[in-house]
Amino acid sequence: MTDQALDPQIHIHELGQRARKAARGLVSASTDAKNAALREAAKALRSASAELIEANGRDVASVAGKKPDSFIDRLRLDEERIEGMAKALEEIAELPDPVGRSLATFDRPNGLKIERVAVPIGVIGMIYESRPNVGADASALCLKSGNAVILRGGSESRHSTRVIVECMQAGLEAAGLPRDAVQTVQTTDRAAVAALLKADKFVDLVIPRGGRGLVELVRDQASVPTLLHLDGNCHSYIHEAADVTKAVDVIRNAKLRRTGVCGATESIVIDRSIAGKAVPALADAMAADCELRGDAEAVAIDARIALASEEDWDTEYLGPIASVKIVDGLDEAIAWVEDHSSHHTDAILTEDDEAARRFLLGVDSAVVMHNASTQFSDGGEFGMGAEIGIATGKMHARGPVGLEQLCSFKYLVHGSGQTRP
Repeated sequence: MTDQALDPQIHIHELGQRARKAARGLVSASTDAKNAALREAAKALRSASAELIEANGRDVASVAGKKPDSFIDRLRLDEERIEGMAKALEEIAELPDPVGRSLATFDRPNGLKIERVAVPIGVIGMIYESRPNVGADASALCLKSGNAVILRGGSESRHSTRVIVECMQAGLEAAGLPRDAVQTVQTTDRAAVAALLKADKFVDLVIPRGGRGLVELVRDQASVPTLLHLDGNCHSYIHEAADVTKAVDVIRNAKLRRTGVCGATESIVIDRSIAGKAVPALADAMAADCELRGDAEAVAIDARIALASEEDWDTEYLGPIASVKIVDGLDEAIAWVEDHSSHHTDAILTEDDEAARRFLLGVDSAVVMHNASTQFSDGGEFGMGAEIGIATGKMHARGPVGLEQLCSFKYLVHGSGQTRP
């Protein structure tokens, strides 16, 4: 049966049934067994490197000339990136098991002893777009945290995803754990996404990772609870007390290290009192590699900056373009960032610790940084081994979503025959 011959509703129902059964098997899995599965999956990825590169080549060829370079970069796999995926699995195996952690204990006057302990969420639906490594990271994090996962990668990465899932399943089987703890939707029919979003009988949480269109689709159509990862219109603000050379070096990395990641700086905010020095330094460092679009004041300072439109201030470019806005002091900078940020990651560049403190507290984003590249907004860089996404909401989890954020909790109540009066 070809993937398009699958009935989406029936297919999602079957995946959900198997995932629910697998999740029950993972609840009691030992830490050693989960770690063994991750290490065996890493071995399988390395062994399947040639097959995975061939499959990925088919994916890349299917969108060549149809998608921007930043999209192709996110999609492409090579030996170095495959090794990175394998190492991430091994790093997750080394992390503490989040399941069963005691979060709190307290004794009641009536003799009851109450514990709050971490438990898996259950079955997670992961919907993502072009980055095939997301499938490996999400699978590994779900496995270690005791959750089963149903992956729905973008149609453009379907061949890569198939091989990655086979490697994860090989690791599970080698460790004696249920193979169905990691599954992938095997049809590119968009109706399968709609079915997954409504599969609340089997799926406990859906996490979308991709562009605003995907995230808004999930938000608007899901009856399953969701953990949203909106776009990354990230700001870097050069304060009047910044070391300009340091600030420009940091911003160049934050913008150009990889332009297609959600933690890339898209908007550069500069204090008016330092703009005469900072704007030309910024243009010197970046104009040859990045199109700068600024307000009239920035354009007047340096002709290498094009005039921005109103849309630029709210745009996640995911490419070598950045906006430049001149502001009058810290308060106006905070207000500007609050109005235009997607509340993913924002940064201040300054040698004034009090100004940094005010910015860190005043900007209501999931991650706020001082004198550091916004591209550090990443679960691996935070010591989580990997991440399943950057949550930009405020409920349950916020910022990089790693092992601890993929757990819920429950209360265990111990008595000795108490009855309630």
